[in-house]
Amino acid sequence: MSASEFLEICVLISLALLVLSFALITIRIVRGPTFADRVLALDMLVSTGIGFIAVIGVKTGFYLYIDIAIALGLVGFLATVAFARFVMHCGDVLGGESAMCYGSDSEKQR
Repeated sequence: MSASEFLEICVLISLALLVLSFALITIRIVRGPTFADRVLALDMLVSTGIGFIAVIGVKTGFYLYIDIAIALGLVGFLATVAFARFVMHCGDVLGGESAMCYGSDSEKQR
């Protein structure tokens, strides 16, 4: 077995595992019991997307994809921080009856 054949097999196995991961993450997003579970699943989805981009970059030999993956990682990190701040300030907003997040005390009294 040559090195290129080994690399091709590794790429195919990686893509298969990433597809499985994508399916499981999609199930978690749909069925996630809490908002935090869904946010975590979205973060994992971004990570899986980065994995797809990296594997395709290795497969095609076009390493510009790695730069795209780094940019996607930065956007995913910022989105996760924004969701975490939202959850921290609003608590379990989707677990209760109210799906609204009130910003001030006067709005809570409405």
